[in-house]
Amino acid sequence: MITIGQLARCVGVSIKTIRVYHDRGLLPEPGRDASGYRRYGADDAIDLIKIRTLAESGVPLARIRDLRSATDEEFRRALRDIDDELAGRIRGLRATQGRLRRLAAGRLTPLPAEVGAHLEHLTRWGFTPRWVNLQRDLWILVFATHPDRAIVLFRDQAETLADPALRRLFLDYDRAYDLDAGDPRIDDLARRIAEATRARYGADEPPELDAASEIPALIQGTVNASSPAWRRLDTLIRAQPHG
Repeated sequence: MITIGQLARCVGVSIKTIRVYHDRGLLPEPGRDASGYRRYGADDAIDLIKIRTLAESGVPLARIRDLRSATDEEFRRALRDIDDELAGRIRGLRATQGRLRRLAAGRLTPLPAEVGAHLEHLTRWGFTPRWVNLQRDLWILVFATHPDRAIVLFRDQAETLADPALRRLFLDYDRAYDLDAGDPRIDDLARRIAEATRARYGADEPPELDAASEIPALIQGTVNASSPAWRRLDTLIRAQPHG
């Protein structure tokens, strides 16, 4: 979970803007931690990207709020109307128009064809629908916020999964979801993942987003929140020696 300031930086809006969206009923306010700070997750970031895209297209906030309750067809029809309005605007708005069209197709950003093919491979390799859906949502978030680095990160993961032995580790990670957090198999899996990472990268660091990005923590926090076993697995992997 991240703070309102971290959410603002990773999506590219101001804290004041997020508060306006809360006040106008566009973005539900999340719960607060023991210190009284709001804490946001991946779903909040995705919703904020949608709101920002529509707002940058010139859609009034009252209309964005109404679109939250629209059916899929009503939402697509509304986006087509907005697209017609954008067609008459100055050249500088054409990039925003493109983002709106991508929203009309039901995606925050158009995932490359190789990502779609990879997600289909995950199903054929035996990954659970839960894992495939999680991967799809996380890649949407990464490509929407870091399009310049996303393809490098994706291809690194795709190459990893092309190795049957490494793919077995990811399958074991997927299936550890329902284990008890104290199951000794989690300790063994953490050790094997750490060893495989050292063998693959040696003294080098795996590809990652820029150090200032809050997205990796947001993604890992989303993963950990869904399963106590995954949360403990992440803790054990981080405690393993590196290099």
